[in-house]
Amino acid sequence: MITILDLIATFAFALVGARIAADRRMDYAGILLIASVASLTGGTLRNLFLGERPIWLQEPWYFLSILIAVGITIALKIRKPVGKVVLALDSLGLAVATVSGVQYSLDNGAPSYAALILGVLTAVAGGLLRDVLCQVEPILLHRETIGTSCSLGAVVYIFLESTALSNAAVALIAGLVIVLFRSLSIKQGWNLPKVR
Repeated sequence: MITILDLIATFAFALVGARIAADRRMDYAGILLIASVASLTGGTLRNLFLGERPIWLQEPWYFLSILIAVGITIALKIRKPVGKVVLALDSLGLAVATVSGVQYSLDNGAPSYAALILGVLTAVAGGLLRDVLCQVEPILLHRETIGTSCSLGAVVYIFLESTALSNAAVALIAGLVIVLFRSLSIKQGWNLPKVR
């Protein structure tokens, strides 16, 4: 289940990264690099902190999902700013990455607080580095509630994990919390307070 969730998140993050790179008028190699960084950074850091090898060193399917995302971006020749469909994919990626990050961390003996942190890191690290490399204002640090949404979903997962619910049900509920909270924050313009 974790592998499937990671593959879904990898594709979603790679597609968003490729779109942003194309919008910044990067060449094909640049688009591939940004898509790879956006989709692999979070899971790689999670595994390194847990003393595990990054999954993509053993599973070539991750690179296939990145190549498909890059191929779609190049084939459609889309260079418009990210729209609603891509934002929805990004939200799905955040939900899936957070859930898989928390679950993987717990399965590898991390305490609950560490699993929460690693789950959020899995979801947001790639997007943060993507924005820095693309020289755009990092969304995580300035607007929307990406970190808050992922943190809320991670807390829900950890709380429900100790109940009688199945892993699939826990993952689904926590993922829905993330998607719904982020969607509402985009629609309503919610942001964390800033220093005035």
